[in-house]
Amino acid sequence: MNEATVTLQGWVGNDVVHRETTSGAVANFRIGSTPRVRKRSGEWVDGQTSWFSVSCWRGLADNVRDSVRKGEPVIVHGRLRTDVWEREDGQSSTTYVVEAIYVGHDLTRGTASFSRSVRPDRTDEDDTDATLKQLLHDRGEELPQLDSQGHVRPGTQVA
Repeated sequence: MNEATVTLQGWVGNDVVHRETTSGAVANFRIGSTPRVRKRSGEWVDGQTSWFSVSCWRGLADNVRDSVRKGEPVIVHGRLRTDVWEREDGQSSTTYVVEAIYVGHDLTRGTASFSRSVRPDRTDEDDTDATLKQLLHDRGEELPQLDSQGHVRPGTQVA
């Protein structure tokens, strides 16, 4: 399957809309991306803003709801698709939608603080916390492989 993936930097243009569906949680917002263009005289000016709709699903939707606010600079990576629809006046319109895989604040524009999401189906939290503390303070050269949740993969050794 050919999918167009994009990475966008821009500003959140509206409050995040979060709702529960039969497929899980979904969060939607708009991102405006404005390029800087150099004119012939060598002066930099703003180009035309492109607007994209962003859809986030499940855990990402919940985290975006709790983290992202209107006016904040973000970076969004995901699959791009176009929705063509007919307006009330009969004209055809196109909306560019990014089905987000990753969303984060743009740290070239400011600072952020990270809080790990709590996953209710996890077990052995105390053992995991001890392993993570050891990783943070260990200066060894060989580090273990971690899974996508930050846990040590089975069969790897902590340096």
